[in-house]
Amino acid sequence: MSNLSKTVGQTPLIKISERIFAKFEGQNPSGSIKDRMASYIINNAEENGLIKKGDTIIEATSGNSGIAFAFLSAERGYKCIIIMPSNMSEERKQMLRLYGAELIEVADGKFDDAIALRDKMAQENGYFNPNQFHNPLNIQAHYEGTGVEILHQHTEKIAAFVDGTGTGGTIMGISQLLKMYHPWIKIVAVEPAESPVMSGGEPGLHGIQGIGDGSKFLVDLNEIDDIIIISTEEAKERARRLSKEQGLFVGISSGANILASERLLEKYPEMEGNIITILCDRGERYLSCF
Repeated sequence: MSNLSKTVGQTPLIKISERIFAKFEGQNPSGSIKDRMASYIINNAEENGLIKKGDTIIEATSGNSGIAFAFLSAERGYKCIIIMPSNMSEERKQMLRLYGAELIEVADGKFDDAIALRDKMAQENGYFNPNQFHNPLNIQAHYEGTGVEILHQHTEKIAAFVDGTGTGGTIMGISQLLKMYHPWIKIVAVEPAESPVMSGGEPGLHGIQGIGDGSKFLVDLNEIDDIIIISTEEAKERARRLSKEQGLFVGISSGANILASERLLEKYPEMEGNIITILCDRGERYLSCF
């Protein structure tokens, strides 16, 4: 085993502007924040004897979680099957295959179909199902990991935590911990304008891969103070600017998070303290999308 997964976490907190700071999750081994959740779930499964070398991991994903599980499978000797909607980027699909995963595609945007197929195949074949969209360990990974790192890295007052939601594990886990130390904090979810499900709209196709998957999943809306809607084109443009103006070559959802943070400051000019958000992954897996 390469032990590369032992380097998951401890990513830098980067100053984006005077009051916006972001965790640079592209430094994780497979290039995204999903390494945290995936390694936490697989470590737990190994410790509890739920999986052994040679077994098969199967998961539904928009891409980054699948890449993380494929990386871990290659490192630890598991087989890996990933199910994803076909409208995800070709770069993501190529990365999955290069890690040795079997890729099964469903129709564009059909995350529910991907999840249903995952459940069926796992049950029929005895595959290990991480169940990322409904697994409380997804939340716990960020409560014990990402949230703790933020508290250690940022000692000033935190006014808000802003994050786009896919499974919801990141925003739920981090917010639970930050609220203990910054009880005044605003928890702000970001979703695509084309698929504003948490805002009461209908799910739809969009290009901010990794968020807005058509369901709330692990998100408890009672814990969300505000929702900011960002369009795909706005997110892409902000991501391009991060690359050109600050040397931060990040993905489209990172652009959405930064733009939402900036709009939050405009919306609440009286808000005291700084905003923490996430740069979710690196930009290479979206070259065909920009």
